[in-house]
Amino acid sequence: MSGTEATRPAGLSEAEARARLEEDGANELPRPERRSPLRIVMEVLREPMLVLLLCGGLVYLVLGDLREALILLVFGAMSIVITVVQETRTERVLEALRDLSSPRALVVRDGARRRIAGREVVRGDLLVLGEGDRIPADAALVDARDLQIDESLLTGESVPVRKQVADKAASADHRPGGEDQPFVYSGSLIVRGEGLALVEATGPRSEIGKIGLSLRGLQAEPPRLQQQTARLVRLCFLGGAVVSLAAIALYGVLRGDWLQALLAGIAIGMAMLPEEFGVVLTVFMAMGAWRISQARVLTRRAAAIEVLGSATVLCTDKTGTLTQNQMSVAELRLLGGARMRPETAGRDDARPEFAELARCGALASSPEPFDPMEKALHLFAHAVLDDAPDGERTLAHSYGLRPELLAMTQVWRIAGRADLLACAKGAPEAIARLCRMNAADQESVRDAASAMAKDGLRVLGVAVAVCDDAALPPSQEAFAFRFVGLVGLADPLRPHVPEAVGECRAAGIRVVMITGDYPATAVAIASQAGLDVRDVMTGDQVRLADDSELAGRVGHVNVFARVLPEQKLRIVQAMKLNGEIVAMTGDGVNDAPSLKAAHIGIAMGGRGTDVAREASGIVLLDDDFGSIVSAIRLGRRIYDNLRKAMAFIFAVHVPIAGLALLPLVFGLPLIFSPVHIAFLELIIDPVCALVFEAERGERDAMTRPPRRPDSELFSWALVGWSVLQGALAFALTAIIFVGALRSGLVADEARTLAFVTLVVCIVALVLVNRSFSASFASAFFRPNPALIWIFAGVALVLATALLWPPASSLFRFGPLHADDLMITLGAGLLVLTVLELLKPIWARRLRF
Repeated sequence: MSGTEATRPAGLSEAEARARLEEDGANELPRPERRSPLRIVMEVLREPMLVLLLCGGLVYLVLGDLREALILLVFGAMSIVITVVQETRTERVLEALRDLSSPRALVVRDGARRRIAGREVVRGDLLVLGEGDRIPADAALVDARDLQIDESLLTGESVPVRKQVADKAASADHRPGGEDQPFVYSGSLIVRGEGLALVEATGPRSEIGKIGLSLRGLQAEPPRLQQQTARLVRLCFLGGAVVSLAAIALYGVLRGDWLQALLAGIAIGMAMLPEEFGVVLTVFMAMGAWRISQARVLTRRAAAIEVLGSATVLCTDKTGTLTQNQMSVAELRLLGGARMRPETAGRDDARPEFAELARCGALASSPEPFDPMEKALHLFAHAVLDDAPDGERTLAHSYGLRPELLAMTQVWRIAGRADLLACAKGAPEAIARLCRMNAADQESVRDAASAMAKDGLRVLGVAVAVCDDAALPPSQEAFAFRFVGLVGLADPLRPHVPEAVGECRAAGIRVVMITGDYPATAVAIASQAGLDVRDVMTGDQVRLADDSELAGRVGHVNVFARVLPEQKLRIVQAMKLNGEIVAMTGDGVNDAPSLKAAHIGIAMGGRGTDVAREASGIVLLDDDFGSIVSAIRLGRRIYDNLRKAMAFIFAVHVPIAGLALLPLVFGLPLIFSPVHIAFLELIIDPVCALVFEAERGERDAMTRPPRRPDSELFSWALVGWSVLQGALAFALTAIIFVGALRSGLVADEARTLAFVTLVVCIVALVLVNRSFSASFASAFFRPNPALIWIFAGVALVLATALLWPPASSLFRFGPLHADDLMITLGAGLLVLTVLELLKPIWARRLRF
């Protein structure tokens, strides 16, 4: 862009603006290709688990089992609807980013100021900047007067940065966040001053646009649990098909009745179809989302809860996440060394010198402050002075910051006083120079300011002077200032953060801070939060490190400072290459790419941007960092209970398959027909879906380390435990069935005895699988209202099948006597006792 164009006061003409708008496009991100609902449905239907769930429903429909078919198809339809809704919400991320980057703008065109839509700003437009405006495009300053800008959405740093016009041609390689830069950036907010700027980049060419484009290229991490479950479902489906075909072949070859063989195979196939796995995962994730919502945590993708439970690293931003993103006065210091910390000293404890320091700090600020530091000074002055006014006063004159003098002065005319009161604040060294302090006093001020800065404080010096009302000097240096003291401001830590960080560390989760703030501030906040600050890595070091070196550093560095958005992304990706399960928290636009790239993104709902919320899987509605611990605890509980349910399902199918094959191999009367399998499904489905989902978390859920990233949902140890449970239930039921036949009972009575024994053994398996580690008594006394209701329902339906003649005829049940009932109860108690005694031996193997 030519220098003539850069200094032209008339700005662009309307014709030039229209031509450039046509050439460069609107000042917004390019609209992505929107996925239609039909396209999303087709993508969802490619998920193996959902395909098998729907196929199972169609098989039942062909077999004429309308109840099972409807159940499976309804669950499949629910899964499709939920996924479509979630995918549609995720697609809104670019629209949110586009809205943020297109505010209203005041430009100069044809020599006149005009307010236009932000999307109509073009390259070469002359922007008029004023306090409170959001900047619509990246631009170079041509004029600036005391200009300070909040760029936290791009950098993560809460403190505004100064801007000034460049003395010479600036480098084209400029980034947000630096002091005294001659560039302003789209999406940032002007908190002080005014100026003019020439637009250099719009839309996707701006810094915020580059973030949006990088976000489009990222793919969200697929849920590991869903992948593992899909693989498990495929294996079980194949196993069930093999058993069913084997049953048909055995029956047909041994007995020659192929029609009965087909019916027997259908019964076994109905029992072995693994539809419970899909139902269980759907119910567990939906109920988990509902439970965590009670703690003010929104789950945008249900599988994210479980992934969070397996997280090994929690990467957190500083501003607005660990801290409150609200400046406050943390310390006052006088020249003699005396100091006051407001959190430990009340208003009545303030010495007159501290009261004067508070008053002068507020008077050195704007009367109606927009800057967060000036807001903090006003609030503190009101608190210390008990809202007592100094009398009627009016602002007589203001002296703004200059590059060569980083201080500002406000001159006040106060009713009843003949002279004027001038109050100044700024960098401690600048205030010391204004006060014409000797070398010793200046050294004392520098030492005090350095000590406060090491605590993570933003330090300002404050001075006061009086002058004649007749004439004001041309510059601040002409006042006879007296040094009043130093004010340290901080973005305070959230109250429950140290406790939450401690719980994360107890759970084996490493907490890492990634921030755009300065290293000293980052270390101070990290130490207050309880992070293990052994090493600090800056953004420049991240930029210079190659991928292998960065992967080595991120394994032990817990504080990253002065980090740019793409560097956050590199850090997250390096941790993933190291095999870590990464959770990332954040609230700004700069966090969106890393939120989406992490295994699980956690956004702040209150102060967070739409971009961060839409790119994440979990949103903390109340911005409480402590809620992350609740989500982690719930995630671990869900995974534990899911494994219990899977173990129960696998264990139950062992005796079902065994008892279906036993009569075929040994020429005995059939035990199961499709109606018996349907009855067993009435027990299995609600038990594994509702009872196990409602189980409380294990006692060691938050004291054991995260499970290994490569751990399987259904490990060989769990398979062995399930087979052992199922084999014991099968053996006892088979012995009772064969013994009943040999004792002279008719087939219907033996079938009844075996079936009731199996139901009682299934109840015993439920009690055994309620916990991997709890005591024998807890199998009965652990609170779980769902368990009571399910067991009561099972007992009622079983009693109806036994005592109501039409139902008994349907099930081909014979009468069950009191001594028979005792045998079934004894079998269930034996299964429970033996397995509870064996559980401690398997408990260590069942850990993750």
